[in-house]
Amino acid sequence: MNYQETLDWMFQQLPMFQRKGKAAYKANLNNTLALDEHFNHPHKNYKTIHIAGTNGKGSVSHFLASCLQEAGYKVGLYTSPHLKDFRERIKINGENIDQDFVVNFINSNKDYFSTLSPSFFEMTVAMAFEYFSKEDVDYAIIETGLGGRLDSTNIISPIASVITNISFDHTALLGNTKELIAIEKAGIIKKDTPVIIGEYDKETIDIFEKRAKEQVANLIVADKKYEIQNSRFNINHRIVDIIKDKDIRFKDLVSGLVGVYQEKNILTCIACIDYIKTLGVDISDENISEGLNKVVENTGIMGRWQILQDKPLVVCDTAHNEAGISYVLEQIKEIPYEKLHIVFGMVNDKSIDKVLSMMPKDAKYYFTKANIPRAQDEQTLKEMASEYGLKGNVYSNVEDAKIAALLQMGNNDLLYIGGSTFIVAEVV
Repeated sequence: MNYQETLDWMFQQLPMFQRKGKAAYKANLNNTLALDEHFNHPHKNYKTIHIAGTNGKGSVSHFLASCLQEAGYKVGLYTSPHLKDFRERIKINGENIDQDFVVNFINSNKDYFSTLSPSFFEMTVAMAFEYFSKEDVDYAIIETGLGGRLDSTNIISPIASVITNISFDHTALLGNTKELIAIEKAGIIKKDTPVIIGEYDKETIDIFEKRAKEQVANLIVADKKYEIQNSRFNINHRIVDIIKDKDIRFKDLVSGLVGVYQEKNILTCIACIDYIKTLGVDISDENISEGLNKVVENTGIMGRWQILQDKPLVVCDTAHNEAGISYVLEQIKEIPYEKLHIVFGMVNDKSIDKVLSMMPKDAKYYFTKANIPRAQDEQTLKEMASEYGLKGNVYSNVEDAKIAALLQMGNNDLLYIGGSTFIVAEVV
């Protein structure tokens, strides 16, 4: 099989949560452990940092990878889902996994996969761990897919664990309260391995503290120890001062990810780096500054308040749940514009009503759907939105919606494209 044929086989033969939803979720680690044994435990050949959380885990993962790269390390980065190309999920120093490796990995193990029947995610995690081992990385930043406790990545023994925050997402699988979701995320906390909690939350902190105590793991709450002051942004950067224990830790720190919600992710990243430095990781403040500033250049991250064009301003963001969308709406308030246009679509297993209730009523909407089975029908979405005073037209695909919006925009208008990772994937 060539590369495209290999991808087709992977997508067709094996269920993938991002496309299929709940049917692809496996509530155990049996296949992951079998795959790990089959490949002789490749993740033990390098040091890892494990990242979980409802929102921000992708940004934090990329920030950490970028900072370590600036320090001269060879860094593996495993994230999901991808936007344009499957290979985005598995990178080393910002470079996507080689097509030949993907093809050879599948072809060489196809009979075994057919016998075991791993999920798409289980197989992809095994591919990432094997690739990082074969390429002899120094560190690998490993982002969970769903939850944490039963996530396929949760067989590693990291030098640090990170849980960015807890909000409502994948409630059908992880639980419909923040406490239940936190229990799943807390499953990545390992024995004698410190955990950095990005955001303090009185509803969940007891759960993390209990788990950390059981595992004899030091717990660090980033936004209790560090704070942002004097935050400002321009079209390409966000500039902040970082205060640690009431003293200036960084002055005029520049982030290549500009969304206001990145403030929390910056603190989480710095808290993690300050900890791993105590383990002997050689990384300077200059490396941290350069890593945060050059995160897009170093890692190729896409879809986080990404500017697609100026005059008129068009931005997209992968936020897809109520907490994530609330941060995007906060960011929109920082932008001067005459008229707000929103190309919007969601998947059908999200809390669509809760998100719609938050959306601005003075915007013109272009309701659409991504080209995946989970996509919410655009006409149904419009009807749901009308219950919350949101008005607009429907479009059968994202490109048509975007073109329609651009044709109606003035030079000083703002177009936001989002609601789903898969909507964004069709415009970046």
